Amino acid sequence: MNSYVSVRKILTYTLLLNMVVALAKLFYGHMTESLSMVADGYHSFFDGTSNVVGLVGIWLAYNPPDKDHPYGHKKYETLALLGISILLFLTCYQVLQAAYLRFRDSIIPDVTVFSFLVMFVTMGINIFVMMWERKKGKELKSEILISDSMHTRSDIFASMAVLISLAAVYIGVPVIDPLAAFVIAILIGKTGFEILLESTKVLSDYFRLSPIRIRDVALKVDGVQECHDIRSRGTANDVFVDLRLHVPSDMDISAAHELAHQVEGRIKKEFTEVTEVVVHIEPDNKMAGSRGET
Repeated sequence: MNSYVSVRKILTYTLLLNMVVALAKLFYGHMTESLSMVADGYHSFFDGTSNVVGLVGIWLAYNPPDKDHPYGHKKYETLALLGISILLFLTCYQVLQAAYLRFRDSIIPDVTVFSFLVMFVTMGINIFVMMWERKKGKELKSEILISDSMHTRSDIFASMAVLISLAAVYIGVPVIDPLAAFVIAILIGKTGFEILLESTKVLSDYFRLSPIRIRDVALKVDGVQECHDIRSRGTANDVFVDLRLHVPSDMDISAAHELAHQVEGRIKKEFTEVTEVVVHIEPDNKMAGSRGET
């Protein structure tokens, strides 16, 4: 629950900062008819929208396991990421459409010193937000914070493109403005694809850890004869592992149970992203007794 409260607080602060950045870019971009600044403003606005989606997602994800969801609700966080990726693709389309119209209508934006000031200040805020979210995401093992920091990172690159565009317009090359908007659209789409790819890995139970590495760790525990049928799934920072161990056929149940706990502890120590390990015990001589599980 403490983790949930921390993630919620970070996303709320980030939402407020993103709204301030978006409003500044959109207001001044529309006032000066700078398409690249407006496009970047929409990008920042959808940063804020993704924060709202993230808040809803973690509210569902951090509910404790219940009768209907014995494994918990963590995949709701992944579903929230899918929502973020869809919003990014919609933004990408809107910016591309606006760039096309700007090429067609040949509108020249009014670039002033204040235009550069707005972009430098908002980009500084985005750099702070990205570094803060990424740091806290790793500390709290929050998929939503790490993904949202990726989203903010793309906004920083977009702001760089806007600054180049403003400089080009200022020296008399206005065609760079819609070109910069096109570059921003590509960055937005790329980020959306990366988040979509990560989400599909979670939902399709894509493997997270090398079975060979897990086997090597398990075999270092005294008493383990063999380790096989190793599987892993989950998010990058919340991994579930299950495996089968061969132990001496004359080992009693208590000793086998203790051995399983040792293997579980060793794996969690070696791979800090692992949150649960399920160990199935098999006698090394399968004819000597029935299969047990712990």
